[in-house]
Amino acid sequence: MRRPIVIANWKMNKTVSEALQFVEECRKGLKEVSLDSVDVILSPPFTALKAVSDTIGRSDNLYLAAQNLFWEEKGAYTGEVSAAMLSDCGCKYVIIGHSERRQHFGETDEGINKKIKRALYGNMKPVFCVGETLQQRDDEQTFKVVGSQVEKGIDGLSEEAISSAIIAYEPVWAIGTGRNATPEQAEEVHGFIRSHLRETYGRSVAETVRILYGGSVTPENIRALIKEPDIDGALVGGASLNADSFVRIVVGAINTKH
Repeated sequence: MRRPIVIANWKMNKTVSEALQFVEECRKGLKEVSLDSVDVILSPPFTALKAVSDTIGRSDNLYLAAQNLFWEEKGAYTGEVSAAMLSDCGCKYVIIGHSERRQHFGETDEGINKKIKRALYGNMKPVFCVGETLQQRDDEQTFKVVGSQVEKGIDGLSEEAISSAIIAYEPVWAIGTGRNATPEQAEEVHGFIRSHLRETYGRSVAETVRILYGGSVTPENIRALIKEPDIDGALVGGASLNADSFVRIVVGAINTKH
């Protein structure tokens, strides 16, 4: 069985002191919960990565993800952050291709592919985001759009490489809107992504890749979502800014998947 994952993506929120307060509250909330069967990952802004890493370094059950990286190893790229820098801060994971990066910063499928390869080369696990807009869904283009994003994002990856990657399906129309895809809608796309992997890499590899759902995930809907066979966890945005809310999502995922 694939090990579920719950990721808190704080986006451009939380100072260092706020991030550390969250970690403390989160630890207290999860104190009586066994995390042996789930990966819990925190994704602070760059400025709080090292502080959070130093704090959770004493815990075997909380992990760190960055929200982005650049595809070059080093060089004259003002404002960018390399895989080596993130690894040095304690990051084991990195979010790549989030729809907000695509929308606001013009990220392309080709650039995202280079970032995924750089993350893997730097021994970090990429959390590769895909998803369609509301217009694309209304035009019945969901599978075409998501299929193209997946195909271009994983282009050139070996079986070993894709087995280390995580894919997050985040319908753009559900991110921060309070409008959530139904479990059936989410599962349909998750199943499509897994079938695409199966066609490319074979059944064994496809069954190992973890596929998360993101888009207005809450403590109230996590159980219904994660019950679905191809949904392996959640990439949580707004609901992850509050420690109590995030803890309830983690607990819901554990209690439902196992």
